[in-house]
Amino acid sequence: MSAQSLERQTRNYLSNNVPQIQEHGGHFEIEDVNDETGEVTIAIGGACSGCGIAPMTMKAIKRRIADEVDDVSSVTVRRAGGPRAAVMPSKTDEMEQMEEYEDYSPPF
Repeated sequence: MSAQSLERQTRNYLSNNVPQIQEHGGHFEIEDVNDETGEVTIAIGGACSGCGIAPMTMKAIKRRIADEVDDVSSVTVRRAGGPRAAVMPSKTDEMEQMEEYEDYSPPF
């Protein structure tokens, strides 16, 4: 499997199964793909940066891509940096630790 193919599979999964990201003004970037180990790193940004459910979306993406894309062994999801960085990083960091988000299953 080539890194391009694994990246394409991951991008297709996100585009087809998590359209809410783009529909709500957010975006995702596939930052790194290791075709040998199956590790994928994804950043979400845009409107996702200040969104209250971003931590839940990140957890759901992490769990579901590893389950749904055959060649993916592990997924890291983080907020995008630079000009697309989180507008409220302290609040979203805090929310990632809240128990309420542990078992949340968004509708995608």
